[in-house]
Amino acid sequence: MFCNQCEQTAQGVGCVSSIGVCGKNADVQSVQELILYGLKGMAAYASHARRLGKTDSAVSAFIEDALFATMTNVNFDLDSLLEIALEVGRHNLRVMELLDAGHIEAFGKPEPTTVRCGTQAGPGILITGHDLVDLQILLDQVAGTDIKVYTHGEMLPAHMYPKLRQHPNLAGHYGGAWQQQKTEFPNFPGPVVATTNCILIPRSDYADRVFTTRFTAVPGGTRLPDDDFAPVLDKARQCPSLPESTQESLTVGFHRTVLLDAAAALVQAIKAGQISRFFVIGGCDGAEPGRNYFSDYATATPADSFILTLGCGKYRINQQAYGDHLGFPRLLDMGQCNDAYGAIQVALALAQAFECGVNDLPLTLVVSWFEQKAVAVLLSLLALNVQGITIGPKPPAFLTPKVFAALQSRFNLKLTGADAKADLAAALA
Repeated sequence: MFCNQCEQTAQGVGCVSSIGVCGKNADVQSVQELILYGLKGMAAYASHARRLGKTDSAVSAFIEDALFATMTNVNFDLDSLLEIALEVGRHNLRVMELLDAGHIEAFGKPEPTTVRCGTQAGPGILITGHDLVDLQILLDQVAGTDIKVYTHGEMLPAHMYPKLRQHPNLAGHYGGAWQQQKTEFPNFPGPVVATTNCILIPRSDYADRVFTTRFTAVPGGTRLPDDDFAPVLDKARQCPSLPESTQESLTVGFHRTVLLDAAAALVQAIKAGQISRFFVIGGCDGAEPGRNYFSDYATATPADSFILTLGCGKYRINQQAYGDHLGFPRLLDMGQCNDAYGAIQVALALAQAFECGVNDLPLTLVVSWFEQKAVAVLLSLLALNVQGITIGPKPPAFLTPKVFAALQSRFNLKLTGADAKADLAAALA
């Protein structure tokens, strides 16, 4: 590709990428990538929502316009590109709203529930990813058989929806976050179904047991282009029986609807000085060192505070004992990463009750950061002018120092420090 700005071939001397933005405009390229990554995350959520019959033509039109703005020689203006990035966040909020509504309409109003972890003796299927429609279809196809279905990773919140939880073939949950699958999947003798992103290229010793749906695919696995899970059921019958095993149970289901139903009591407790602070600790997790920061932070939170968690980042903190407070567990699992919409709605409701802004609430956001959906959610929070968010353990690699500094200046965006307890003390000061 030829760059009109520096009049030479992209990726040659002076150009920094194949999109044709020359080196002196690296900051422009950085914001373009921020837009593109945010759009990818939003498109993933929109795809899930569309399977539930939820669409918005305004969102589709914006995606087209925003993609056009990132084309070669269209927009070199940093300020207008930053506004487009924030507009990605606003539209992503709408997409998460659609997905939230679709989940409730299809699977029922969420309820807190304790999930059995481990496996039962007999044939079983493990399902991972985010797409609850795939889980429902799989459960429909194993109905009446002795094949049990177990959730993994971001499928854990499926248990909070009555229609899914009450299915006799949904037997519980197995394993933790996505980055553990190369040790967890070999120890699960049955087939594994990956429905969305968060699947790793499988090792050869279990690749023949990996099935993926629609556009998700991995070398050595079997892609299912439609909703026919018959090959998975056949594999489950061919594989060795699962052992009887029990792991520590997990409590999920503190969806926005549950917390909003209790909003009056929470507001009264805050006014009475019974709740010191709410912490949102979760997000998209990764495997690199430094992510113990989030578990260290969570374990140090005061006994009169609540921790809201969501996304696969919850697996950093959901094995700890935090106790109860005011009749609720201190750790409140709100759901998948897209349920950040719910956390935002709870914050807005509390702000309305106190007649203040979200930034005036006793609320601290400590968000683990990893991939494109995380970009979309972060942009949604920034679009609402939420200040003082802490992200980490590293800044997004595609943001130049100038762009990151601009976000820090405008939104007081922070990076995780070297000492989680010191950062917590500063938040409580």
